[in-house]
Amino acid sequence: MKRILVTGGAGFLGSHLCEKLLKQGNEVLCVDNFFTGRRQNILPLLDNKNFELLRHDVTTPLFVEVDEIYNLACPASPIHYQFDPVQTTKTSVMGAINMLGLAKRLKIRVLQASTSEIYGDPSVHPQPETYWGNVNTTGPRACYDEGKRCAETLFFDYYRQHNLDIKVIRIFNTYGPNMQLNDGRVVSNFILQALQNQPITIYGNGKQTRSFCYVDDLINGMHAMMQTPKGTTGPVNLGNPVEFSMIQLAENILELTNSKSELIFKPLPQDDPKQRQPDITQARNLLNWEPKTALWDGLRKTIEYFDGQLRKE
Repeated sequence: MKRILVTGGAGFLGSHLCEKLLKQGNEVLCVDNFFTGRRQNILPLLDNKNFELLRHDVTTPLFVEVDEIYNLACPASPIHYQFDPVQTTKTSVMGAINMLGLAKRLKIRVLQASTSEIYGDPSVHPQPETYWGNVNTTGPRACYDEGKRCAETLFFDYYRQHNLDIKVIRIFNTYGPNMQLNDGRVVSNFILQALQNQPITIYGNGKQTRSFCYVDDLINGMHAMMQTPKGTTGPVNLGNPVEFSMIQLAENILELTNSKSELIFKPLPQDDPKQRQPDITQARNLLNWEPKTALWDGLRKTIEYFDGQLRKE
């Protein structure tokens, strides 16, 4: 049994990770400031004697005794990270500094949940980990993109300077149960609009593409990365390499929900990537990992969850 710290543990990904780690027999310390994390995500875990919840903001130091750290704390959708962009950057940068400092003191392994957003609007397709990205440092998305890029820098500097046992993953678009209804990302937007028979809002011409990974697959990849030998630092892309256009995604959701929603088109937001697809060669080779869940099956489970949430309101 390990005692494992998960920052952002009440969030979308964090809650699924906490559940997996508990099922394996570990003790889990879930840390969240509840800016985007929700208590209802972890309600099923609160009665588990091996689960502990601590309300804390990672921009301030944390003094606990643990065996491993998963650093997931940071709002991850534009609607949330642009609400308070300064705090978003501080969460990525100061959060990384504080978690790295804790890992250094305890001499333990620490994983950073980075993001495909560090590639910006990519000029290389699909994106391998060797691609340095195309990010507008002064744009409205930069608080998230640049915060995560700086966090990666800090992780690798701690690795080189202090021989810290680090792991870095870059997460591509992920979806599934425990997403917020007002998450603001495309899967949740489309599902919510379809279930309510509202017009489905597509930004741009709908031909821009994303690669959608179901949450269970992503968590399995994250956990597999944490089990690799010391010195296997990453960064490693985790995502689904199968690309879909926004129109294809909308059509899938319309069919699954039997919705009467119509498609409407609006201007593309500034710096919104035209395409995003992971090269997961490293994940296959290092982790023996690739996604197993087809988009249709993952969307069906996610729609069931969203439908249940709407019925509670």
